[in-house]
Amino acid sequence: MTKTVFSESITIEDLEEDPYAIYQRLRAESPVVDVPCTNIWFATTWDTVESVATNAKDFVAAFPGSPLERSFGSPFILTADGDVHKELRGMIDPFYRAKQVNVFFDPLCRPIVQYFLDALPEGEPVDIMAEYFENISAVCVARTLGFKDVDAAKLRNWFHGLAQGGINYEGDPVRQAICDETTAEIDAVMIPLLEKLALDRDESVLSNMLFGGMPEGQTRPIERILPTIKVTLLGGMQEPGHGAGNALVGLLQNPDQLAALRANRTALVRAAVTEGLRWVSPIGSQVRTAVRDIEVAGTLIPAGTSVGTILPSANRDETRFVNPDQFNIFRSEKFNAAFGFGTHICAGRTFAPQLMALMLELLFERFGQIEFTPGFVPSFRGWEFRTAPEISVILRR
Repeated sequence: MTKTVFSESITIEDLEEDPYAIYQRLRAESPVVDVPCTNIWFATTWDTVESVATNAKDFVAAFPGSPLERSFGSPFILTADGDVHKELRGMIDPFYRAKQVNVFFDPLCRPIVQYFLDALPEGEPVDIMAEYFENISAVCVARTLGFKDVDAAKLRNWFHGLAQGGINYEGDPVRQAICDETTAEIDAVMIPLLEKLALDRDESVLSNMLFGGMPEGQTRPIERILPTIKVTLLGGMQEPGHGAGNALVGLLQNPDQLAALRANRTALVRAAVTEGLRWVSPIGSQVRTAVRDIEVAGTLIPAGTSVGTILPSANRDETRFVNPDQFNIFRSEKFNAAFGFGTHICAGRTFAPQLMALMLELLFERFGQIEFTPGFVPSFRGWEFRTAPEISVILRR
């Protein structure tokens, strides 16, 4: 079966509001199925997600109609395979491997976290998602890439504008216009910076994108690297901030777990990060396209079909996790699908959790009491990027 009455009835608004109820039903009834409103098929169980994402023989990264490619151009790292993918990963991976992250992380990121921590007000409502998590995530990622002079407000605007294109599976012209305006603004900053770096090389990721792997004295064309820079900005600014915010909501809704973390902060902050990424996964999918007719979980996927491997659904699979809808930092199942699978696994899988842990650890070290603002109830939104857009809290030492 390739389509069901249920999958045909799903709307983008349904997915934005509560995708988890939809994923649960799809896992039970149709783990691989066409979801017309998104213009792709969904794979929703842990096994189908892992199978499609890791089967490089029968599925490729190329994604006709990709909202990211439509928004940012090509080639870019998420829809490339073979030598092109190897080249694009080689521009970024050396800087985000664990060994290298451990060298630059603390001197670069700790002062940034400390700066935004010091700016948080005490004893009055503050949207900690906007003022702390998103600001830190955006600035840290931008600084690691080599954007030295773009402030937090502009970076957050860039992120939200880019995201409108990145999640636009349905082809909404309003969303696309917002993204297009944002990419033009980024190009106006980025192209002169890259032109300067081409004449005066430094140690930044942006500089390596120009020079890395090229013959002596030559640089990679700027237009070749612009799409990958934009998608790196988008994902890098999104996942650490939203992942940390999601984990904080889980902790505040489970006071016993929060108390345990406060009593053993060093040991349990990492567990909270891992569980936050599983419980409400910030990134919604990896998309693969079938190169031949292939059967997965009893369903025939025709050649040329693009299949979204739904990472948040895999992370709530009842056959993989006990009580998967519950936030539980003590669960024994530690490995999850938040960063994807296969050769296109997220390049930031070391950097992002480390930044999340630092944000949470310093927050709990500074404030002995963190609670939701009276009357505020957090709510999550989104299916491709899911988070609580606002987290209003009151902080006290």
